[in-house]
Parts: sequence; structure tokens; C-alpha cells
Amino acid sequence: MSPLARARRVAFQGHAGAYSHLACRQTFPELEALPCPSFEDAFAAVRDGSVELAMIPIENSVAGRVADIHLLMPHGNLHIVGETFLRVNHQLLAPKGTRLDELTHVHSHEQALGQCRRYLQRHGLSPVVHADTAGAARMVAEECPPSHGAIASTLAAEVYGLAILDTGIEDADHNTTRFVILAAEPYLPDAGDSTFVTSFVFRVRNVPAALYKALGGFATNGVNMTKLESYVEPDFNQAFFYADVIAHPSETPLANALEELAFFSEELRLLGTYPAHTFRGLGRRS
Repeated sequence: MSPLARARRVAFQGHAGAYSHLACRQTFPELEALPCPSFEDAFAAVRDGSVELAMIPIENSVAGRVADIHLLMPHGNLHIVGETFLRVNHQLLAPKGTRLDELTHVHSHEQALGQCRRYLQRHGLSPVVHADTAGAARMVAEECPPSHGAIASTLAAEVYGLAILDTGIEDADHNTTRFVILAAEPYLPDAGDSTFVTSFVFRVRNVPAALYKALGGFATNGVNMTKLESYVEPDFNQAFFYADVIAHPSETPLANALEELAFFSEELRLLGTYPAHTFRGLGRRS
């Protein structure tokens, strides 16, 4: 049985009302969502059985990759069993009764502030960096500093009883975050006629053209690689790579490509195979 089918709780990083909390509600409205102070705590909650799943942001269409996650993923001993996408709509929040023209400072996560930079400049608002968006909203609600607001989600406004002074204030209209859903045990779904994503990490041998040779099998076998990111090792001589491909490992093209990759790699670890989310617009295979 899929871990998704038997789950009762899902962990996320941040305070209640965070965008990760919103992703949990959107994807698993029937599950209890558990806030965790850090990504490490969310990973640990799955490993120790406190929850069955974790909802973890991995990349954003504006800000790029969530670097902490890619560093945690290879050594976190968890497995990807799903993905989801959340359109990020930033809201300007403040204590009820506050007017927009009364604000002078706005609190939020560094990325959220950067994604609303033009809006803040246009309204003459000074950004104040916080560890996360929902934590900023909570601070504004509980401490009620005069002329201070927060950038956060509609869920944060609901959780902390704040008024929404303006909505959709992000600069880019494509601001979307991709999340991966993690479980303690691996699960390989049947290939069937669905479209799947397979995620893996690998370290190539320290020889000339190793990456070129390692990736050649994906081209010759017609496997579509949608993501490839490198991470420098401590000695700066070898790189560690994270990749996503649109394929299922039980099928010949990906099986052959992974076999060739393994030959030219010192380490290869599959992180998970899971259905491609409809946001990708890939449809079902014929």
C-alpha cells in the first residue's frame, strides 16, 4: 500500500500558516499537519514515526532551489513518494484596523520580501527579514508593533487573526513552489499508463569527461531529464548531482540509462519514483 494511502499526519517546516502548511491543506485536507521548527526536525519526525509524511519545498520558479533540502536529501534516509505545486500568492497583512498608508515596515522571509520588492518600493515600505513568513505574521499579530505589517499567506491571516490589506502583491505572476512528499519507506508504484518522475543523486568518478559519459545513456535511450543540479564536495575536486527524469525505472529506457550512469559513477542512489503532478501538463502515456 502506498504511504499516501495510510498516512494520518504530515509534517512541514515553519509556523502554522506557512506556505508549506497551505500546501499540506491543499494536497491532504484530511490529514493533521504538524509544524516543525526546521527542515531537520520535519525529516526526523518522519524517521521516528511521529508522522507518516513530510511536505518539503524543493524549488521555486522565482527564487530557484531550496539549497538546504538538496543538502539534506541524500543523507536524510527518506524517500520521495509524491510531488505537488503551490502557486504562491503573497498577501500584505496587518492588525485589524490598520490602513495601508499607516505602514512603514513589513516583516517576512527573505525570499518573500525579495519576491515583492517592487511593491515594497512603490509603497515606501522597509523590509524586515524573518526566518519564515508565518513566524513574521505571528509576531505582528502578537506584538502588534505600530505601523508594522507582514507578508504571508491567506492561511496565516486566518490563523493569527490579521487583516489582509492587499492581495497578490508578488512581482511575478508565475511564482510557484514545487514540493516533494517524503516517507520513511520506499514505494515503487506500478508503471501502468501513468507518467512518472524518478529522482536520484549520484557522484561521478573523478576522471575526465565522467559527467558527459555518465549522462550519455539518457540521451541515447530517449529519457527526458528535467532537472540536474550539482553540489561541490568539500575537496572541490568532485561534484555531487541531483536529477529528475520523466520515466519509470522498471522500463527499459531508464533501466539502461541508470545502468550506464552507475558504471561511470562512484555512488548512485534512487530517491523515489512517483506520479508526475498534473501541473507539469504531461498527461497520461498512450
